[in-house]
Amino acid sequence: MSEKKKMRSEASSSNSNSSDDSVVVDVGRRRNSCGYCKSGGPNSISHGLWARNLTVDDYQALLDRGWRRSGCFLYKPEMEKTCCPSYTIRLKASDFAPSTEQRRVLKRMQRFLDGTLDKSSDDLMDATDTSGDAQTTSSSQSRSLAAAKSLTGKLEEKYKAEPLIPHMESQIDKAVHVCIESGDLSSDFQFPKVSVKMVAPAKRKLSTEGSEDLLFTSSISFQIAAALRRQRKDVEHEKISELGAGKRGQDADAPKVIAAKLASRLNYLAESLGLLVRSCNGHINFYSYERRVGKDAVVSNHNEMKQSSSGICSKVSFSSTPCENHELKRRRFEVRLKRSSFDPEEYSLYRRYQIRVHNDSPDEVGESSYRRFLVDTPLIFVPPSGDPTVPPCGFGSFHQQYLIDGRLVAVGVIDILPKCLSSKYLFWDPDLAFLSLGKYSALQEIRWVTQNQVHCPSLQYYYLGYYIHSCSKMRYKAAYRPSELLCPLRYQWVRFDVAKPLLDRKPYTVLSDFPTLSGEPLPPSNLEKYEEQNDEHFHGSNDIFVGEDEEMDEFNYEGSDDELVAESSDIQPKVEDGDIGSILIGLKEVRLRYKDLRQAFASSERRYMETQLHRYMRVVGAELSERMVYLLG
Repeated sequence: MSEKKKMRSEASSSNSNSSDDSVVVDVGRRRNSCGYCKSGGPNSISHGLWARNLTVDDYQALLDRGWRRSGCFLYKPEMEKTCCPSYTIRLKASDFAPSTEQRRVLKRMQRFLDGTLDKSSDDLMDATDTSGDAQTTSSSQSRSLAAAKSLTGKLEEKYKAEPLIPHMESQIDKAVHVCIESGDLSSDFQFPKVSVKMVAPAKRKLSTEGSEDLLFTSSISFQIAAALRRQRKDVEHEKISELGAGKRGQDADAPKVIAAKLASRLNYLAESLGLLVRSCNGHINFYSYERRVGKDAVVSNHNEMKQSSSGICSKVSFSSTPCENHELKRRRFEVRLKRSSFDPEEYSLYRRYQIRVHNDSPDEVGESSYRRFLVDTPLIFVPPSGDPTVPPCGFGSFHQQYLIDGRLVAVGVIDILPKCLSSKYLFWDPDLAFLSLGKYSALQEIRWVTQNQVHCPSLQYYYLGYYIHSCSKMRYKAAYRPSELLCPLRYQWVRFDVAKPLLDRKPYTVLSDFPTLSGEPLPPSNLEKYEEQNDEHFHGSNDIFVGEDEEMDEFNYEGSDDELVAESSDIQPKVEDGDIGSILIGLKEVRLRYKDLRQAFASSERRYMETQLHRYMRVVGAELSERMVYLLG
């Protein structure tokens, strides 16, 4: 067995060790390819430890020195050497001030759960909620019209180029089967073949609604209705005495009703493709979402202005379909917190997420790699046991499950520690991308911290993983304000609005130096504009939250292409030999201070050993080096 596999086996073993000491194996400095920039070379350098046991207090202290974990592997970027410096970022939950976009995410989820979600109303929010004067409404009209026109050519080319029709036909086919299984449709008829056609631009103006945003349509509802009528005629003589029931059956089998049922089953499909699906006069129509939004916003704003000018005050309402109104169905939402363990349903969701969102191949998302990445943990669980300083769930590693109508839709992998909730990874149902579950789960986790401060006053912070200013797609974490970044030299926390101008100058900087910087004053920091630019750039249908990109990239340290980086003289810490004498060494079943073992090593072995211990003390700190067990072979 190789040395790396041996250490991995030790680190992945259970936490049933009778000792409550943290036990780590030092794997030295590692170099691998960076996942954030396109430098092309192995320019990411980190220190690594395999943790066998790890107390929550010790891991909290490691977080506050810039460490993170991937399974049982702990890593800390060497900030002054790596190409994309990664700063630990945190937020004091009680000070959190949600932005307009974050509040919109909460409202969107609530409307979805209430059964009233109409995506066209989202872009109306700013126009109807900010100001009622005609000037504001007029500018909103102009923006909506301009946006709709600019998208026309791009959307038509997009939907012509992509092979969407076979995919939509397959999904409608599945929706029919779901309706049959749920009893909405009879199971005794011959299922007709589904056909979806693209609507030619010349024919769009001739449609019932005059919808230039209509892209695809299917008449499958008429074929199903005809099949059901034939079936009903075959048994009509048996029901001749039940005319009332027969009439109701005919109404239920009308193309309009069938189309509405199928359209409701296709919401996830359409929204994930950037389309709106609606039933109209028995047809299932697929509309361009962006152009439909712009059009509906203009019409609604126009109606609102007419009402205001006549002295009538009323709310603008939005129907889920343009042609029929149906009874709204509330969805049941549930959040469950469970200790980290393997769950087949979670693993199935994880596979779908990685394959569809991150384009991983099925071979890359095997069960063993999933277990190592998101299930294995070195943290020693601390049960609540009535202790007022421990939250009701205890301390340790957890999976927070999000369920809608009993179906698992997202899983947040988190560590609950004495001072914080540390968010590690999130995976979610790709069909629900329109709900921005990454943002939503972050808001729920922040809320969890504020709620549990009552039970555990020391629990105040929400840790978002690493903030990488040099990588535009990782800047979204600064949108959760007011956040702080950890200084990589003095391990002091610095407000993001102070750190941002420093990072604008160069990727790596000693953040705690800001009071003594010479030269011209720092430029002002417009955080609101900064959030809009970076949040809009990164969050969308593939909304990815805390730790996903960096955790997956750092997890590549377990691959075969990383390399051990030899210590160079220019980075040796200036520490006297006596300073490392208190480091706690684990040798088999014995725990001894290094000063009690020094004489057991030959001179050459002692020099090598002390070089390693100097580096270890530098990266974990003197206090932790005396508390954690440094495991020897």
